[in-house]
Amino acid sequence: MFEEANGAFDYMERMGFKIDERSCILYLVALKKCGKGDSFLWFFRRMVESGVEISVYSMTIVIDGLCNRGEVEKGRELMNEMVSKGVKANVITYNTILNAYVKRKDFEAVSEVLRLMEKEKVGYNAATYTVLIEYFGSVGKHEEVEKLFDEMRQRRVEADVHLYSSMISWHCRRGNIKRAFALFDELTEKGLVPNEHVYGALIDGLCKTGQMDAAKMLVNDMQSKGIAVNQVVVNTLIHGYCKKGMIDDALRLLAVMEKKGFEPDAFTYNTMASGMSRLKRHEEAKRWLFMMIEKGVVPNAVNFTTLIDIHCKEGNIVEAKRLFQQMQRRGERPNTVTYNALINGYTKKGEMKDAYKLRNEMEAMGIIPDIYTYTSLVHGECNYGKVDEAMKLFNEMCQKGLVPNVVTYTAIISGLSKEGRSDEAFRLYNEMISLGHIPDQRVFSSLVGSLYTTGVNSSGCK
Repeated sequence: MFEEANGAFDYMERMGFKIDERSCILYLVALKKCGKGDSFLWFFRRMVESGVEISVYSMTIVIDGLCNRGEVEKGRELMNEMVSKGVKANVITYNTILNAYVKRKDFEAVSEVLRLMEKEKVGYNAATYTVLIEYFGSVGKHEEVEKLFDEMRQRRVEADVHLYSSMISWHCRRGNIKRAFALFDELTEKGLVPNEHVYGALIDGLCKTGQMDAAKMLVNDMQSKGIAVNQVVVNTLIHGYCKKGMIDDALRLLAVMEKKGFEPDAFTYNTMASGMSRLKRHEEAKRWLFMMIEKGVVPNAVNFTTLIDIHCKEGNIVEAKRLFQQMQRRGERPNTVTYNALINGYTKKGEMKDAYKLRNEMEAMGIIPDIYTYTSLVHGECNYGKVDEAMKLFNEMCQKGLVPNVVTYTAIISGLSKEGRSDEAFRLYNEMISLGHIPDQRVFSSLVGSLYTTGVNSSGCK
């Protein structure tokens, strides 16, 4: 088909016929959809050389294709070249380039393009604001997001469903469900029809805050609007149920969806297994992951990590290590959670040498130990009476900017108390309270026990 199209172009050029840009645009779109990047750029060059009247539309199609291939610089070069030939970029052209830089998280380039838009007096549209809101939201510049949304309204730019989707998703990620629903109401009042992304963001926000009944109602509302429940929504609901320990509800939902043709994926199986594991239903958890493999779903790093964690919790460190090695042989890269699961397993067994070996291994791979890594090591040292080693780890963790959590403080206070080092234990207790952590009964029992002996050393996060 493409050869015939090229042949037709050659024929028209030879015969001196005027070649219509609209026909060429259709061909450019077809080439882009088929992933023929080099071909569409070559054909565009031919259009220019053959005297086809080039508009911003054909130029933008080619720039979009280049940006989609990660060749955003080449896209910008083409834009600059065409500007010199009298083809001025419009807001859609700039949005295309902006979006490419946003995906790269290249803030400097984003700022440069915005300055260029201002210089060329190219006004923002809803799509521009959507791209910028998604960018600033992803890099944690929350004030900028609200500022942009307010600016859009002041400039009387009419928000579309995509912009509302971005704002609703951003508020849901921040846990601001009330504001997200206010925007949802605003969207529908304007006559806009919410799409699956809007519903998906709200359902995810409700599930993360444990509001499962409200999430279920929203799913029903979504279906009543003729929007099909997709894999992402089903997995979100299952994750919400499992997080709350409502495994039976998750199983019922899964059974209903399977009857409708839904096929669980690696995420579904892992969510179910993790939920079972949290309830200490380890055998059932393992069965879910084995069932996944039997059904031909290839396990990923997350699945391996869950299975390793289950075996560690059961005290079967040998099987956990075997799975860890198998995971690496299959080309699945262990992450911080994988290492933490194994380190925790070793520390509970008192095998501190192996635990430290894993900590060193993860650092050598460029994986930075987090608060959970250090907490496991602190807990392990305290359990076996090596409180000075635990204190070294505690101070090292603080020096690296990691903030101890309740479990860390509980472990170190318990360890110090057993050694009769009450001054240090109470100092850390005060520090724990100042950070807003709420101690449990174990902390109070440890502190009371420490009062029977005395300690003189002082320590804490400096």
